[in-house]
Amino acid sequence: MSTRLSRGGRLLNRGARVGFTFNGKRMSGFAGDTLASALLANNQMLAGRSFKYHRPRGVVASGAEEPNALMGLGADGTFEPNQRATTQELFEGLASESQNHWPSLDFDVGVVNSRLSRFFPAGFYYKTFMGPRAFWKHIYEPVIRQSAGLGKAPKDRDADRYEHFYAFTDVLVIGGGLAGLTAAKAAAEAGAKVLLVEQTAHWGGRTMVDGGEIAGGAAEAHVEALVTALEAMPNVTMRNRCMGAGVYDHGYALAYERLTDHVPGHDGPRHRLWRIRAGQIVTATGAIERPLSFAGNDVPGVMLASAVRDYATNWAVSPGDRTVVVTNNDDAYRTALTLKAAGLSVPVILDARAGGGGALAEEARAAGIRVENGKGIAKVEGGKRVTGVAICHQAGEGAVLETISCDAVAMSGGWSPVVHLWSHCGGKLTWDEAGAMFRPNAEQAPTGADGAPFVIPAGSADGEFSLPAILANARAAGLAAAQRTGATAEAEAAPEATARDETPIEPVWMMPQGAGRELRAKAFLDYQNDVKVSDVMLAAQEGYESVEHAKRYTTLGMATDQGKLSNINGLAVLSQSLNTPIPQVGTTTFRPPYTPISMGAIAGEARGEIFQPLRRTPMHAWHEAHGAHWEPVGHWRRPYCYPKAGESHQDAVAREITQTRKALGLLDASTLGKIVVKGPDAGKFLDMLYTNMMSTLKPGKCRYGLMCSENGFLIDDGVVARWDEETFLCHTTTGGAERIHAHMEEWLQTEWWDWKVYVANVTEQYAQIAVVGPKAREVIEALGAEGMDSQTFPFMAWEDRTVAGIAARIYRISFSGELSYEIAVPASQGLALWEALHAAGAAHGVMPYGTEALHVMRAEKGFIMIGDETDGTVIPQDLGLHWAISKKKDDYLGKRAQQRAHMTDPSRWKLVGLETLDGSVLPEGAYAVGQGTNANGQARVIGRVTSTYHSPTLGRGIAMGLVLNGPDRMGEVIDFGRIDGGRVPARIVDPVFYDKDGEKQNV
Repeated sequence: MSTRLSRGGRLLNRGARVGFTFNGKRMSGFAGDTLASALLANNQMLAGRSFKYHRPRGVVASGAEEPNALMGLGADGTFEPNQRATTQELFEGLASESQNHWPSLDFDVGVVNSRLSRFFPAGFYYKTFMGPRAFWKHIYEPVIRQSAGLGKAPKDRDADRYEHFYAFTDVLVIGGGLAGLTAAKAAAEAGAKVLLVEQTAHWGGRTMVDGGEIAGGAAEAHVEALVTALEAMPNVTMRNRCMGAGVYDHGYALAYERLTDHVPGHDGPRHRLWRIRAGQIVTATGAIERPLSFAGNDVPGVMLASAVRDYATNWAVSPGDRTVVVTNNDDAYRTALTLKAAGLSVPVILDARAGGGGALAEEARAAGIRVENGKGIAKVEGGKRVTGVAICHQAGEGAVLETISCDAVAMSGGWSPVVHLWSHCGGKLTWDEAGAMFRPNAEQAPTGADGAPFVIPAGSADGEFSLPAILANARAAGLAAAQRTGATAEAEAAPEATARDETPIEPVWMMPQGAGRELRAKAFLDYQNDVKVSDVMLAAQEGYESVEHAKRYTTLGMATDQGKLSNINGLAVLSQSLNTPIPQVGTTTFRPPYTPISMGAIAGEARGEIFQPLRRTPMHAWHEAHGAHWEPVGHWRRPYCYPKAGESHQDAVAREITQTRKALGLLDASTLGKIVVKGPDAGKFLDMLYTNMMSTLKPGKCRYGLMCSENGFLIDDGVVARWDEETFLCHTTTGGAERIHAHMEEWLQTEWWDWKVYVANVTEQYAQIAVVGPKAREVIEALGAEGMDSQTFPFMAWEDRTVAGIAARIYRISFSGELSYEIAVPASQGLALWEALHAAGAAHGVMPYGTEALHVMRAEKGFIMIGDETDGTVIPQDLGLHWAISKKKDDYLGKRAQQRAHMTDPSRWKLVGLETLDGSVLPEGAYAVGQGTNANGQARVIGRVTSTYHSPTLGRGIAMGLVLNGPDRMGEVIDFGRIDGGRVPARIVDPVFYDKDGEKQNV
């Protein structure tokens, strides 16, 4: 049985007992325990069930690589599923529950899957769920949905707070073990600013457990001295409980800090997501011990040898009274010696190497431990916990030589450097045959924009495992990182350390090496997803030769641990099955984050009212005070209409349109995107972005333009004004400003990087007011603006004027078809101008109008709206905008795409106007129905409605739509479907319903 030892436990405070619950049962541990160590101390060996077969699962590791002991922690607003018991620090009142079982952990009906496992091999779902077709909806899908996922999703609103933190440093060191501390100190001594992060609560890593001799003293004392020295350095920041989550381009890294998971209720955020910019990154992320693949290696009580050593040393926990050690390397002997020193029994050490181990093996024999060379485990006895092991020859097929009674197994298949962060940004790996591991290839490091490396591995993450090698390697890494950032000082030499003579590892990918199918079918690679040696061999047999394909076919490495324990063993089995060298098989892709991070940390402060911060124009409070009904437009809130008491929205819109057409209306147009494009090459740049010529535009003039993606589809439109020879202002749609600004920057930075152009989004720097209607000129002149007549100030021109004592830039452009001026002033002057215009227009019954009136008036004029007439598949030619496409230009974004056969297909739907025969309003988005049926027996669709409104100006419904051969079918009546199944007949007409010759806007 697993139990607490009476002495030891370097991380425990035995004077502080801590109560917690597991599946409702009260238990206790000590301050300093993890949830996993406390469970083992309470003889709770069974921690959960596997995903596929619901097999019993116990703790197998002691850190972030743990695949089995996943818990739901907390309750209500603090509940969080899939938390690793091995990394969760114990605190008073911690409520934990195991996952993936019903009705209970001890009795789970899902275990029937294990009994039927021969019918559920790798990839069975790809074959089973193909038919009969009717089964999918009524049987397969409901069962899959019920079975999918691990844990339970939280149902209550998260009660905790989260935050983002931005940091800039010369050198980021990820990992606070001996290598990380050494590298950080070397970089800091060289003069660099250093940020050191460590995912656990303690510094020193494995050195604090495994010990050794450094500088003539204990390794533990050397680590403590390093921590003290670093804490005293003003250029060093140290953060524990902070995991390096990902490494990205340009020295960008993410770190995930768990601030209060160990002290819930403490004031402050629970998690913090660090967004870091570093000149250089040192990955001192250590190494992970690999399991061995033998039958029954998933039975609770089978653990990694290093984990057994950790539990005994750090938390004074014994996983069993009698522990069998099985290994292919010398390191596991340390576990046997640790257990023996703690007064526990080690019946035998099974060393798969025929020649056995070195000095540590001799030390074990001297301690009275039986050592068997060339032996392995044929199978583990037991169900919900280990009861014994059957011993066999490693070179054989599994014939049992002897059965030994035990209650724990400590296994070690060697060590794999943690190369995840090195690989995130393109770092390549090389196969180390002697160490049987992938390690970073220093010749192919992640590189920055200048082509120089910006990530350096250190210590065991670089494949170095002896103390002298770790210290020298880590010092060199820290010093190199500092020097690459410009630091010039020297660092202290690496201290002397004592290395133990160790016999080289011998790879063991299956135990025994000739195991038959029955044994292979019980030898697990991926504990969480129940992937066995036999599954990977089956994948190879069925033609999945790529490691990425085999991964997806078997789900190897696709669990929440992302294959930290399983991937290397799995690809080695695949390699043997394909008779292909391991380097040729390669590894799967390492993707961030290194371990899962909370959704709350990703969101940070973006929740509740600030989930999507609202953008407000300078006149927002005025609109609110005057009863505006709001419409969300991107992040903005714009007035939809201004209903009066007892007035419907439809009536309010009609009133606003009538008043504007008759006399005067004001529109807050401040939300429209405003992007300044400046530089000697600005005209050439805009010629490439827009379909028509902008470089020929004269200063003081405006021109309507269309912007397409490289695929030829229309993405935005707007008026471009030329301010001077090198400066243009591009108006965009309200929701498109940030997107179009990013679009411009992308092309400038990636394609035309040598052009002399600068772009700036100045949308919020200006308030812009549309003064619209027959009385617009009269009101603006009344406020002091001179020379507003058509001869002095023609349509599609702009002028600087003073309006109501405010310096303004006035654009004579119209989106309503009426006489219209858009007046731009600094944002701080927007409200003053708005109120002055209202005062001056009072004599004409001036009133504000909202977005719906704007939309109706533009539809009456046949003007398109991005997002209505476009949907990502529409090109300018579909909308009859050939006139806005220059025939003089050699190229523009999208030109070649628009010449493809599909784009020039005469059967593309074209823009037309639509009028119902009875004057009603066509349903929004209604489809036009043609004669006959399509290949599926459905009604043939020949078009759709893009915009539809009631026009108070015309007294009837109007619509715009895309129709097959539409412009050639003027006057034809076609049917549109209704949701209730009925049809609405409508006539195809010209899309310009009002003032076709533009006399009103040109007055």
